[in-house]
Amino acid sequence: MATIVHFSALSTTRLCLKSHFKGLARSCESTFILSGSRGPSQSLFPGRRWFSRGTGVRFMSHGTAGGQSAGRRGALAISGAAALTAAAAVAGLLANGNHFQRAEMATRISGAVENREQEAEIVERCRRFMSAPVTDISVLQSRKEEMRTKMELLIMETQAEFCKALEEVDGGTFKVDRWERKEGGGGISCVMQDGKVFEKAGVNVSVVSGYLTEEAAKQMRSRGKVLKGKDGKLPFSAMGVSSVIHPKNPHIPTVHFNYRYFEIEEEDGSKQWWFGGGTDLTPVYIDKEDAFHFHNTLKEACDKHHPQYYPDFKKWCDRYFFVRHRGETRGIGGIFFDDLDSPGQEEAFNFVKSCARTVVPCYLPIVYKHLNDSFTDEEKDWQQIRRGRYVEFNLVYDRGVKFGLATPGSRIESILMSLPLTARWEYMQEPDKGSREAEMLEVLRNPKEWV
Repeated sequence: MATIVHFSALSTTRLCLKSHFKGLARSCESTFILSGSRGPSQSLFPGRRWFSRGTGVRFMSHGTAGGQSAGRRGALAISGAAALTAAAAVAGLLANGNHFQRAEMATRISGAVENREQEAEIVERCRRFMSAPVTDISVLQSRKEEMRTKMELLIMETQAEFCKALEEVDGGTFKVDRWERKEGGGGISCVMQDGKVFEKAGVNVSVVSGYLTEEAAKQMRSRGKVLKGKDGKLPFSAMGVSSVIHPKNPHIPTVHFNYRYFEIEEEDGSKQWWFGGGTDLTPVYIDKEDAFHFHNTLKEACDKHHPQYYPDFKKWCDRYFFVRHRGETRGIGGIFFDDLDSPGQEEAFNFVKSCARTVVPCYLPIVYKHLNDSFTDEEKDWQQIRRGRYVEFNLVYDRGVKFGLATPGSRIESILMSLPLTARWEYMQEPDKGSREAEMLEVLRNPKEWV
């Protein structure tokens, strides 16, 4: 009759194995009592999640060797050969347990190493910035998986890459100006004035937090946002990179880009989030090759994520950068989007990252192309008039300027950084028919498809 042997504890198993090998030295016929009664079986490694609770380790014996006393009920005599089989099985199980322990330890070590690598990567990325990030590096490391951290690192990176590219072509140096906001957060403004190529170049990063003012909340509700604050308060976090470049040469276009992330906490603790931004070009004179290069670079970035992004956001850009009281667009557009909260946070962030990484390749080739173009006083005057239109749009219509001016503690110098050093307003100015100035005005009044 088959008999079941229970190994109820690790210490019992080790003792049995030790006794077994001593017995072999004396006689292969020696026997060992491995277990008493057939009580409930137990796990060799209680508490380990990879073993089922209440499962014992059992070996089956198909008979006994030699005559044994029938009175030794509940005990099993095992021959030397059978004991060796049991020992081998136990040793294998112990090895298996050690294997699981090593696997678990390796997983823990691997996770710790990965965390350290991510933290080291953040430190290394920060070394390449124009300044230390607004948020302390240790805080960024502690919340490295949060979107706020990912976005802050991206905008700091974008600022540094664009500033260094502009410094290389101009030969000048950006002034780096860190500022703090007592209500929460701060920013880094990088400005270069009176350079060889750029009359004024500004690249700003801001990372702010606090409570939305009623005016700012009203502005958001007008766009369809449903905001439910607690006791009338809406905690928010906002961050972004914004740049406006005003070149000296009228044949080098003005460029603007802005990419931002917004997060609002509602009364139930849930969060609303969205991304916004875009890149657009404002030339003084039309150059079709430049227009194609600029728009095509943006289109390629958009197409990586969705085939409708470029056509939709190009139209949105033409509608947004529109000086209504003049009946003309600010420039030849690019892309613009706001309130982007789909298909998912990570996917939206990856799209914004692709767009942010186009700011150098879509603009710098145009700068180099026209670097040594000659220009007349009349062309310079036309540039000044077009800059006046730029100022009108920014002060009257731009949503970012409005939000900044409506937010307590905002830094006015950074908000108005987008304005040129010089501009001009002439009474009843109208270009001659058939002139290049008239051609530019026609495009601004009737936006074109450039790709």
